[in-house]
Amino acid sequence: MHTPVTVIGAGLGGLTLARVLHVHGIPVTVYEAEPSPSVRSQGGMLDIHDYNGQLALEAAGLMDEFHAIVLEGRQAMRVLDRDGTVLFEKADDGTGGRPEALRGELRRILLDSLPAGTVRWGHKVGGARALGEGRHEVTFDDGTAVVTGLLVGADGAWSRIRPLLSTATPEYVGTSCVETYLFDADTRCPAAAKAVGGGAMIVPSPGREIFAHRESGDTLHTYVVLSKPQDWFAAIDFTDADAATARIAAEFDGWAPELTALITDGDTAPVLRHNYALPTGHRWDRVPGVTLLGDAAHLQAPNGEGANLAMLDGGELGKALAAHPDDIEAALTEYEQAMFPRSAEVATYEGVEVHRIDSDDNTAHGLVNTFTEKDQ
Repeated sequence: MHTPVTVIGAGLGGLTLARVLHVHGIPVTVYEAEPSPSVRSQGGMLDIHDYNGQLALEAAGLMDEFHAIVLEGRQAMRVLDRDGTVLFEKADDGTGGRPEALRGELRRILLDSLPAGTVRWGHKVGGARALGEGRHEVTFDDGTAVVTGLLVGADGAWSRIRPLLSTATPEYVGTSCVETYLFDADTRCPAAAKAVGGGAMIVPSPGREIFAHRESGDTLHTYVVLSKPQDWFAAIDFTDADAATARIAAEFDGWAPELTALITDGDTAPVLRHNYALPTGHRWDRVPGVTLLGDAAHLQAPNGEGANLAMLDGGELGKALAAHPDDIEAALTEYEQAMFPRSAEVATYEGVEVHRIDSDDNTAHGLVNTFTEKDQ
């Protein structure tokens, strides 16, 4: 295939696509808005599943590099009640299909696998338009532009490429997440560190829950999820870290102190992230010369599948283009016909659908019962 591929977005999905194309000798350029790969933190832990994310890494020829960045023991999981009682615990015996790695490390091995210059940093898309016959022009905020015969939008929730295919826009799903980090937890906050354990800890409750993960060493990364309207969060001044922390912690009044310490004793200012989603089953009619992958195509509320699906999209699209070097439209049609139903499937935890956060059944006992029923 000789038509160069233009990818917008150097996230995990776009980079996986670029790597698979490179493996097959297909020219590709990735344009990324951020000025450099190190301009910001790339987020926390990702469990890379053997039925999607790992398949993409195999297609990319990067399984050895992936195994080298896996943090052993992090597949362990605990479910606690609000009083700190451990109701469920599953150790990481090394046989699980969801090894954990840091998102930043995963992005690094993908970037390192690409020839220098593949990613063009500091190119924020201002807009895109069709030129006819499958060709598109992408304009950047710096005044430059590129014309391409094959355009892939891998540019996330607020994709500037999506309008070429769909009028759908993300909508708030009713929940938001507040993130904090706790460093040197084993010595500074041993009770909180013990509560989290060696992997992930979840404390579910109707309308609110705490999820924490042990990252490298004794760093704890906490995600506080609240089912609240956006106006409720807008009333909190997140530029005042102490006040914002106190307001979020107040929602967990009466919970065990080793759990609330994950909020109140954090070493970083609380970061608010609203959760958005595209309509379930989002799809579009085939438009020559352009497609989408990852959150640009099928944004969902956080469910443990987003990064995995984006990588699988990239891997599958790359393989389809390699399999149809003389027929771009056949490749894009094959990719989309498989991607649409795959991304519309309800995400589950190891085959078990968990309760929505705003459900009265979103309790520690309810979650443990779900796991117990699965194992019977």
